Parts: sequence; structure tokens; C-alpha cells
Amino acid sequence: MAVVIRFSKIGRKGERKYRIVVKEKRSKRDGDSIDMLGFYEKKVGQKVTKEIDQEKLKYWISKGAIVSPSVKKILSSEKA
Repeated sequence: MAVVIRFSKIGRKGERKYRIVVKEKRSKRDGDSIDMLGFYEKKVGQKVTKEIDQEKLKYWISKGAIVSPSVKKILSSEKA
């Protein structure tokens, strides 16, 4: 079972709200997840809101979870 850390879309149509979740690679985008690590929200004309549990993130990466390119991008912008 390949495990990946990626976005799962939430909210109404047209909103940019996502949960950062751990799930099986072949599952649907909004299907069941193994664990929730945080959220990411981008509003028009406002700054980005994001919250990520770093302890859970480190745990899942140590267990072999692969971080998706889009999540990797926001994680690298957080450190900069």
C-alpha cells in the first residue's frame, strides 16, 4: 500500500479550501483518509491561511509517506 500526503478539497463551489491528509495513493481525492494533518485556504485579495501539524507530518514521512508536489510547494514556502 503506497501512502501519500496530499490535498482533499472541502467547502463550497469556487472556494479554495483544502485539508492536508494522508491517504492511499489510488484512492479518490475526496475519499476516506487515514489521517488529517492540517488545512490550507487561499482567499482572493487576502493572504493564505494554513495550519499543519509538524509532528504528524514528520511521523508519516518517517513511515514512508510520499509528499505530493503541490503540498511540497506550500511546505517549502512555509520555511522560506
